[in-house]
Amino acid sequence: MLTLEEFDKVETRVGTIVGAKLNKRARVPAYGLKIDFGELGVKSSSAQITDLYSVEELVGKQVIAVMNFAPIRIADVKSEVRVLGAETSAGCVLLTPERKVVNGSKIF
Repeated sequence: MLTLEEFDKVETRVGTIVGAKLNKRARVPAYGLKIDFGELGVKSSSAQITDLYSVEELVGKQVIAVMNFAPIRIADVKSEVRVLGAETSAGCVLLTPERKVVNGSKIF
């Protein structure tokens, strides 16, 4: 089990998707995303969310992401943040704030 101190080290923030395109070389279908985290800048991510979301509906959507994992390369995308979602039988459902918030807002 994680301690509260360990959990508190995970930095989660809100950002707005400003760009999305198919990550064509990913082994599992995924989108390459550009996400604006306000003062923290625009970060890239690869997300396996093609079952439930189109590119068009992703742009402008606020999402929650983990900011402080080490970046990894997923096919053509350097994934700097990990977008959070809930696994369902239909695909991944993105976690989003219930109301619009400032990009970069900390989740706690």
